[in-house]
Amino acid sequence: MSALAHVPASAGQPAPPGPPRGRNRLLPYLLLLPGAAWLLVFFVLPLLQLAAASLYDPSGSLATGYAMTGEVGNYWDALSAYWPQFARSFVYSAIALVLALLMGYPLAYAIAQKAGRWKNLLLVAVVAPMFTSFLVRTLAWKTILSDNGALVGLLRDVHLLGADGRLLATPFAVVLGLTYNFLPFLVLPLYASLERLDPRLLEAASDLYASPLRAFRRVTLPLSMPGLIAGTLLFFIPATGDYINAELLGTPNEYMIGNVIDSAFLVRLDYPQGAALSFLLMAAILAIVFVYLRKAGTEEVL
Repeated sequence: MSALAHVPASAGQPAPPGPPRGRNRLLPYLLLLPGAAWLLVFFVLPLLQLAAASLYDPSGSLATGYAMTGEVGNYWDALSAYWPQFARSFVYSAIALVLALLMGYPLAYAIAQKAGRWKNLLLVAVVAPMFTSFLVRTLAWKTILSDNGALVGLLRDVHLLGADGRLLATPFAVVLGLTYNFLPFLVLPLYASLERLDPRLLEAASDLYASPLRAFRRVTLPLSMPGLIAGTLLFFIPATGDYINAELLGTPNEYMIGNVIDSAFLVRLDYPQGAALSFLLMAAILAIVFVYLRKAGTEEVL
């Protein structure tokens, strides 16, 4: 018995694995190589080239070539010339985001908590428009909102539009297009958060005499914040840089900064200005996202 008393407790059990050695230690980094190479070739290098183009001498051209003069003034010239389009992009995107939240949050909640056996069908209905080209969907709205369309005719008949009133080629049409095209990017993250919501928490809030509004504000909304924040970012960022909706549903009076960048690169061939506008747009969006995440307190999202 005394001999057994001195036997270590771990005797007969396999030794714990030691730290990885040699090739095994490098395996995680080797697995990262394909993705890192892809980002380097198709993101970092083009971004560096774009940064260099924003500092070219603006007096150059594709025919004569551009000289690298470090022309920082390109940024100020671009901003002073096109600040209305910058402001319009953020205003339109913000209005579209508010409309999408008013529609998307109740929709995501209904699918996650109330749809029952219809849940999968409703999710397919949300995602189904994305199976069609972005361009085709926007052209469809151009037909729906046309001056000779059934919708405008109905609104004129009920006197919600004047005899010469129109929906197409207005700010309303551009905001409507942004809301429709990017709505799934808001609904799906919201659904993912709300689907994990335990209904017993709402029952407990009701047992503690919380009104439905108070239960929503103190239980449902905080628990859905990760999906809400992710969805608003996925909606707002591409909507701000969009140019298809303003191009097809608006006029030059409704053009956003994406239309100006498109024209600078493909029509006017003014690469320094187009690159400067692109970097200004990226900087503005990053600043807004940073402030938004700090205010929302979303450490777990980051």
